[in-house]
Amino acid sequence: MDNTNKRLILGAVLFEGFELLDIYGPLEMFGILVMLKSNVEIIMIGEKIGPVKSAAGPCGYIDKSFLEIEDVDILLIPGGIGTRTEINNRKLINSLKELSNKASYVATICTGSALLAKTELLNGIKATSNKMAFHWVTEQGPKVKWIHKARWVEDGKFFTSSGVSAGMDMTLGLIEKIYGKDKSLKVANLAEYEWHQDKSCDPFYKTN
Repeated sequence: MDNTNKRLILGAVLFEGFELLDIYGPLEMFGILVMLKSNVEIIMIGEKIGPVKSAAGPCGYIDKSFLEIEDVDILLIPGGIGTRTEINNRKLINSLKELSNKASYVATICTGSALLAKTELLNGIKATSNKMAFHWVTEQGPKVKWIHKARWVEDGKFFTSSGVSAGMDMTLGLIEKIYGKDKSLKVANLAEYEWHQDKSCDPFYKTN
């Protein structure tokens, strides 16, 4: 069913050391929905308003702090080298837990699933993550039903993806869930992106 007329707020989380493509790849897909006149509002959120340096150096910009956001419809959590530090940031983890509880959908890319696992909301839930960092990620959530081979996993309202570019495949799967297959294919075509639709098998699974 196409929910084009339903207003959705997407909160994209930024923190020091986030991975560029983890966040901007999925946001490009949702940005195309905005251009297609779908009622989606994208907000960059984090601990405090201002620039945040990515793992590669270029900064993203937080529009609103967690304290200013009561809830979002979609919560998007990237990975990156910064997750190694942020898993010990109880303030961040608590904010992610609070927003995740209220969100209709929660989506993580790469090692962002480690942050979500720390909230314990993934306990008993199927999930995946970056294959090169898989062992480290799974240590952060021993009660999660980790699926090593998957490109991305959907379990209820939780969508988790493998590394980096897999986030765009997962996002198209999420768009399909919300808006239908025709819309997700249109977004992929407008992005000139070849969508890897087989979520059960990551082609990088055997190389990592």
